[in-house]
Amino acid sequence: QVQLVESGGGLVQAGGSLRLSCAASGRTFSSYVMGWFRQAPGKEREFVAAVSWSGGRTYYADSVKGRSTISRDTAKNTVYLQMNSLKPEDTAVYYCAASGRAYARSTPAHYDYWGQGTQVTVSS
Repeated sequence: QVQLVESGGGLVQAGGSLRLSCAASGRTFSSYVMGWFRQAPGKEREFVAAVSWSGGRTYYADSVKGRSTISRDTAKNTVYLQMNSLKPEDTAVYYCAASGRAYARSTPAHYDYWGQGTQVTVSS
């Protein structure tokens, strides 16, 4: 089992920045692909970013590419999502997820564990 707890969400003006954190506990953190997803009201959950178990490879949705950076700190069992130049359309609940599948990327069904989510609201 892996437990995931997100933090760092909040209210920010358009153009601002936020750094989301996801603290993991339980089984070996470094064995998992870690991802961030988001879900806006009335919309399906969508992929934001993912990082390989080693941290050497990162993947981004086109909607956040160039504005966001995913990283992981194995010593702290934590994955981060730095988001810059935020837009109102980035408003959503952001979820951290962990996958034991090395091929996991943007498909939610490939992830085994999920956090409870943290709200990000971007005002115009």
